Amino acid sequence: MKFFIYQVDAFTDKVFRGNPAAVVPLEDWLPDEMLQQIAAENNLSETAFFLKNEAGFHLRWFTPAAEVDLCGHATVATAHVLWEHLDYGLDEIAFHSRSGILGVKKQGNWYVLDFPTDKIAQVELPEAVQHALGIHPLEVWKGREDYLVLVDNQTIVENIDPDFRQLGKLKARGFIITAAGKDVDFVSRCFFPAFGVDEDPVTGSAHTTLSPFWAKKLGKPELIARQISKRGGYLKCLLQGDRTIISGQAKTYLEGTIEI
Repeated sequence: MKFFIYQVDAFTDKVFRGNPAAVVPLEDWLPDEMLQQIAAENNLSETAFFLKNEAGFHLRWFTPAAEVDLCGHATVATAHVLWEHLDYGLDEIAFHSRSGILGVKKQGNWYVLDFPTDKIAQVELPEAVQHALGIHPLEVWKGREDYLVLVDNQTIVENIDPDFRQLGKLKARGFIITAAGKDVDFVSRCFFPAFGVDEDPVTGSAHTTLSPFWAKKLGKPELIARQISKRGGYLKCLLQGDRTIISGQAKTYLEGTIEI
């Protein structure tokens, strides 16, 4: 069997930046084990698989180690493939996913995601997590799956050097480290070693956690963000109650086929 595959750099307007995702269009679902094997072979933070249904498209995301409930950058990448390579003719896409219906609109060179806002609560950071991260947080919050860790300034975020081996043993999907930005509203870095991704270059889903936090902290719903990984990424966020609108750009790096 042969399948088309695309690799797209999301949340950037340049190749070699942002977060790379693989996108594989399907006509029928393959067995879950095979989907996971393809994602592991691609060895990117996410591989997106989609197929058309009566109401839009069914979309699933896999890291090299597991299927996940929500992924922003691979959703941007999938929308980019549909509009730029597969001649999708409408102005909006409805993706049906494990996190409900996710809308994406195309506005010029930007893809605008409509995602569910995370519900966050302030918590204590377990001592083992603090040790693995090697930082002293100002505040710690917990969303559906991830810890959000506020530190004093952007420099601390830039220089954090976690113990990924220890971090991967802890019971959480991931860890979002954030601070006020020097030239944007806030910056972040995201670590998901338990899911096979030590550091995710740009994490759209994390901004459904970051947006309600920073909107309350800064007293405004519209936010500009940078994820300051080595590749880096740029996002625009708008908090609208139980929905978070996240905008980003994308560039195609690769078009090809895989054979199974």
